[in-house]
Amino acid sequence: MNIPNFLTLVRFLLIPLFVYTFFYVPEGNTYAAVIFILSGITDILDGYIARHYNQVTKIGTLLDPLADKLMILTVLTSLWIKDLIHFFVIAILMVKELSMIIGAAILYKKQEIAIPANNYGKAATLFFYIAIIFSIFKWPYGFTLMIIALLLAILAFVIYTLEFYKRSTDN
Repeated sequence: MNIPNFLTLVRFLLIPLFVYTFFYVPEGNTYAAVIFILSGITDILDGYIARHYNQVTKIGTLLDPLADKLMILTVLTSLWIKDLIHFFVIAILMVKELSMIIGAAILYKKQEIAIPANNYGKAATLFFYIAIIFSIFKWPYGFTLMIIALLLAILAFVIYTLEFYKRSTDN
């Protein structure tokens, strides 16, 4: 197991740790926020190391975005349970993610093509991280940042969908 894949595994392990800390530890919001930020740092590190040191693997390409999606959806669900965000944020993001997973699977099965993340998707992830931290601590503008993240995610999805149709009609 190389370092990027190890860091991805660490992100998977941080998910239940976040949930436990967020719900069951006194002053857990602060610790949960640190765990969430650590997850983001390991994501950046694993991508940098994988590309910079030519350690990209098929399993890493599959598991890295899965770890990101699971962490963000888990954290958003936790925030919703504590009534810190609205459910529509999770619902829209869930529909988007499931559509992208299904589309990616179809395209990969048909042509063995994977569409890489676009800059809007990366910006959406950054805004989700910021919005989540603001929401955890109930800081002002958390909802506004969440809407910006959601709009960026939808824009990324539209671009991904256009790319999907372009590639799926190519022979």
